[in-house]
Amino acid sequence: MARRSVMTLFSAPADPWSHRTRLVLAEKGIAIELVNVDPNALPEDLIDLNPYHSVPTLVDRDLVLYDSRVIIEYLDERFPHPPLMPIDPVTRAQFRVALYRVERDWYALAHDIELDPASKMAEHSRKVLGEAICASAEVFKAKPFFLSDEFSLVDASIAPILWRLRVYGIELPPQAQPIVKYMNSIFARPTFRACLTHAEREMRH
Repeated sequence: MARRSVMTLFSAPADPWSHRTRLVLAEKGIAIELVNVDPNALPEDLIDLNPYHSVPTLVDRDLVLYDSRVIIEYLDERFPHPPLMPIDPVTRAQFRVALYRVERDWYALAHDIELDPASKMAEHSRKVLGEAICASAEVFKAKPFFLSDEFSLVDASIAPILWRLRVYGIELPPQAQPIVKYMNSIFARPTFRACLTHAEREMRH
């Protein structure tokens, strides 16, 4: 396969893992070749590059990365401005724990819902995800972003799930007002608007 001179991201137009990667790219202002792919009909070059045949997949010259968490942390270190993780090691570790929890709790449940929205498992996951989001309302009260005055990788990971709540059939109750306020603020960011695909824009129409 020919070596690519520009960084390339293979991305699905509708999945939250690709969405968070595109959001980090937008926040950093990184020029990239974006290849939108159908997860059910992956192009040959992606199958050759990634043994797990998954998206997102990032190609940076000879480097191939294929886990969205690894990709966004790499982008933050490779393009340090603006920084999307705290510099202090203790706070940084706390944010990494938050990233782990968002993936383990929110993304895993979102995956169950997307797999078969009408299934019993999806119904259960919908309930648990709604409760988990509501339980975090206090956290969103404290600062404009997730425990921070600045946008971080945690915000880039939370936002794609919140954007999809309507599609997942989750309605937030009145006590989740701090989360609604946070969502409106994040969704209004020019970088957030810029990274949305047509499929993602349709999710909230």
